[in-house]
Amino acid sequence: MIKNILLPTDFSKNSINAIKYAVKLFENDECHFYILNVQKASSFISDDLMSVSTSATIYSTLVDAAKKSIANIISQIQNHAMNDKHTFHSLVDYDNFIDAINQTSLYNNIDLIVMGTKGASGLEKVLFGSNTAHVIQRCNLPVLAIPSSCKFRKLDKVAFTCSFKSSYAENNIEPLKDLISSHNSSLNILHVIEDYNFEEKLSENIEFFETHFKQVEVDRIVSSDANVYNTIHDYIVENDVKMISMMAKKHSFLSRLFTRHSYETFAFNIDIPFLVLKEH
Repeated sequence: MIKNILLPTDFSKNSINAIKYAVKLFENDECHFYILNVQKASSFISDDLMSVSTSATIYSTLVDAAKKSIANIISQIQNHAMNDKHTFHSLVDYDNFIDAINQTSLYNNIDLIVMGTKGASGLEKVLFGSNTAHVIQRCNLPVLAIPSSCKFRKLDKVAFTCSFKSSYAENNIEPLKDLISSHNSSLNILHVIEDYNFEEKLSENIEFFETHFKQVEVDRIVSSDANVYNTIHDYIVENDVKMISMMAKKHSFLSRLFTRHSYETFAFNIDIPFLVLKEH
């Protein structure tokens, strides 16, 4: 089955790195890659009054420049590693960033969005760049966030972290299932125990994952709400996890991660790809 992958880019090193990672990650899959650049109105409209012709000319210039930049990216990828299974599409839109992502995803039947992240460095207590965070929050598709320093490594071990307070559905985990199947990865289920321990749901969900995945290990860790990020990071390092995944559920610690408070105080430097799955 052909995969449709959306690769938003602002031509930064982070976004180029994410594109290269995606191409390598799906090197054995037949894919259509849609490389999208979104032009902001603020890029060419100021408080000064402009004639329609002048505004249109500036817009056309910016769009043409963006198309050339995307063409250069595609050319570099194909020169480095030509893959007959991969088809690239160049897209430039002038719109609100999230609206452009959603419209492009709907029109091209996108399966997965892959984006670069800035990570946390120095005094910058931010997990993701704002665009990536907004896409995770406001788009209904799964998102794979690639840290700026992350290079592709053999995907032999993937972790899925959850609190098992609710059930999971097969169609929601398809992107994770596809990746693990394609790379023959083992899956570590990281059950994070916070305030409550839902034993009945735990047994039900362990059975669910063991049914849908071949190599499954379940690890249970106890963590306070305030320290859950560091606990997960330590687990990633100790177990040499190559990718971590999570379901975006209401009232989960993922949703709390995207509060203003977490943005300002969170110094957890995630340095592996982060797959955020969505409920349908």
